[in-house]
Formats: sequence, C-alpha cells, structure tokens
Amino acid sequence: MSEPPALPRRAEDLERLEIELLLEGVFRRYGFDFREYAQASLKRRLWRRVYAEHLETIAQLLDRLLHDPRCMERLLLDLSINVTAMFRDPSFYVALREKVVPLLRTYPFTRIWAAGCSTGEEVYSLAIVLQEEDLYEKTRIYATDINEAVLERARTGVFPLDKMQQYTQNYINAGGQRSFSEYYVAAYDSAQFSRSLVDNVVFAQHNLAMDRSFNEFNLILCRNVMIYFDKALQDRVHALFYESLETFGVLALGHKESINFTAFADRYEELDSNERIYRKVA
Repeated sequence: MSEPPALPRRAEDLERLEIELLLEGVFRRYGFDFREYAQASLKRRLWRRVYAEHLETIAQLLDRLLHDPRCMERLLLDLSINVTAMFRDPSFYVALREKVVPLLRTYPFTRIWAAGCSTGEEVYSLAIVLQEEDLYEKTRIYATDINEAVLERARTGVFPLDKMQQYTQNYINAGGQRSFSEYYVAAYDSAQFSRSLVDNVVFAQHNLAMDRSFNEFNLILCRNVMIYFDKALQDRVHALFYESLETFGVLALGHKESINFTAFADRYEELDSNERIYRKVA
C-alpha cells in the first residue's frame, strides 16, 4: 500500500480538513459513517483510492465520490476490513470448542452474531465447528458486514483453491474432527464449500458505527474489527454488544482487543483471557 506523502504542519492541517469534509460528505450522501475510524489507517486507505483514481488530492476524491456512486463502491472496498482466513487463530477455535460449546449445549436454540464477517471465512469456520459438535441444527447465525459486495462473496462460499492448504492446517490445529476436504468441492482454481454450511445463516448488511441491535444473542463474535475504530466508536460498539447479549451470553473478540477500560468491564467474566472470550454476568 502506498504511504501518504509527508506534509509540513500547515499542509497537514489542510489534509485533516479535507478528510473531515470527505467523511462528512460520504455520510450525508451515502449514509456510511467512517468519522470515528482510526485516523492513521483511514488516511492510508483514502490516499490509496486517490492514487487509484489518478487524482492528486483528497478534495478531488470527495468531488468524484459525490458525483460517481461507482467510485463510492470502490472506496467502500478500500475502507472495509477484509483481512480474514478460515480458522484464523486456531487456538481460538480450540477454546470455542472447549469453553463455549458446552454453554451453547444448555440452550434449546442458539442465536449467534458474526459481526464484521467480511467475505465469510469465519462464518464457514464457525458452521463447521457447530456441525461437528452437533449444534448446527439448533442454531441460527446472523452474519453481518457494512459492505454488501463482500457479503455477496460470503454467500457464494467460493474461496481460492490455493488457500486450502493453509486452511487445512488451520483446521487441524483448531481441533478439526474430519478431513477438511469433505467440506468443499474443488473446481478449477476455486473451492466451493457445501451449501449445508449456510442453511442456517442469514447474511445481512449492518453498520456497527450507526445501526442498532436487531436481536438477542447467546454468542457474539467480532474479532479483529474494533482495532480499526477510535476509542469513541469502540465504546459505542461495546454498548451495542452488551445490549445485544442475553445474560450469560458470550462475547468473543480478537487477540488485540479487550473489554478492559470499557464501561462494561465489570459486567463480564473471563472464560479465556488469552483468546479474549468473555461471558456476560450482569
């Protein structure tokens, strides 16, 4: 990714103003709110779109965004966080099997929210775990993301075939109980995953920065998403998740994320401190 140009102080102030105007314009024109995203990452992604559009300034990008919805679609792909893999962080899935699955077994039916699901690798990984633990048939998974384009990719369940070696190793390290190849069919350079894995999945657009709770859940997974938000937006999302979890529901975050220093820290107990898995108790 190209780094934004180094600027003197006055130019930095102008750049900051341009970014603020762009984010406000995107919000008013399209309804996407990126105003509380972490600034360093946001700036890099905006400049990448400036270069890709063969423009010279953030202000020029704003002008194009306001008049060309297709440019907005391209920017949305830049700003959406789509770094993912099947059974990413295998130790998390080991902890999920050992410490969360027994809790899910106590419910007659479970609702799970995979927030910020991107292209769906985590959703399919979760579905595989639930199938192997004989929980899938009594589970509904709500997989959401801000970006409809990546949701459409998630719905298809088609992933690059050259990723399967890595995903197979992740699956084995995550405590997989079968041959990973049982879950997909190879065709040319792609792997098509079994449609049975998404029979109980609802894919839907949801913006963590703006949208409200839409159900009550037994488990919420939002891993490696909030690291891209500033503190104010992180606090908003923590409040959203707390509101959305039923009492004794479980919240799973990424390795670099935590409920520490939030208003809800004393309302959870740690199920696994290393894997950032928490249970709502108050």
